[in-house]
Amino acid sequence: MNKKGKFIRQVTHPVLFRLFSLKDIPMLLLAGIRVKEVDEEHALTTLKLGYLNKNPFRSIYFACQAMAAEASTGVLAMMYVYGADPKVSMLVTGMKASFGKKAVGRIYFTSLDGKKIADAIEETQRTGEGVTIHATSIGKDEQGDTVAEFIFEWSFRRKQRQEAAAGGSKK
Repeated sequence: MNKKGKFIRQVTHPVLFRLFSLKDIPMLLLAGIRVKEVDEEHALTTLKLGYLNKNPFRSIYFACQAMAAEASTGVLAMMYVYGADPKVSMLVTGMKASFGKKAVGRIYFTSLDGKKIADAIEETQRTGEGVTIHATSIGKDEQGDTVAEFIFEWSFRRKQRQEAAAGGSKK
């Protein structure tokens, strides 16, 4: 199994995802966010209204929606940087959101920006220069109506190889 396939299995398998979340991003687990689909071009995450992610207006708290939306773009980025050589760091440097209706029931956040993310990571690996892109995630309810749209500004940068000048190891 290649590195992308291994990563996809880890984040889409229910038990492995829970372990991954608990270790690396525990808030995903607490909010009830799940990764349902990932391939080279898209990712789909879900979030269902529940006690831990509700707001006083009987809908999903906007910050939990932002986490689910960011996860749909972030899982694509993580898939491409997972085991990358040279290594690449990734960071959200901005976000814009708009909300169309109350988020109740199960919400599906989809990002179709896998190619854009892959191209940015390849560019920073090739040139050593930082690359910034905007990745979109659309949240839809069970009826297919758009609940929210998020645009995340992602910054990718090739990590510099640390030379063991003093005979030490990489830290």
